[in-house]
Amino acid sequence: MKLAIGCDEAAFELKEIIKKLVESKGIEVEDFGTYTVSEKVLYPNIAIKVAESIQRGDNERGILICGTGIGMAITANKVDGIRAAVCHDPYSTERSRKSNDAQIMCMGSRVIAPELAKYLVELWLICEFAGGGSKDKVDRISEYEKSIKNAMNI
Repeated sequence: MKLAIGCDEAAFELKEIIKKLVESKGIEVEDFGTYTVSEKVLYPNIAIKVAESIQRGDNERGILICGTGIGMAITANKVDGIRAAVCHDPYSTERSRKSNDAQIMCMGSRVIAPELAKYLVELWLICEFAGGGSKDKVDRISEYEKSIKNAMNI
């Protein structure tokens, strides 16, 4: 698996912890920044880069971290074909993959502690889309995205 990761300055320290954890599992990580705690960035720019890398197939999954995770998720979900979910507890983390086939996990460094974040990342990495009754729902999301593109002649 190849994984994209990105954060804003509020989450730099947590990103570095998560990046180290993921790499220790033998997963290749592409880091989209920010690269220091003092580098001010607009988190939407990072979220778009990570989401587009997944859209292109350069990375299989992604992790985005900001203060709450909410802004990263909102932005990433604007990229066609991307499903990003805020994951702050084990149940939502598991369901983001098993029920919603989310390619991007979003977390808030001001919401959860590093040890919980590491646990959730480990859980998210082993979960796969279960299909079943959720398949029709995920297919409907994709169908709607395609209808929008068709209506706009894209």
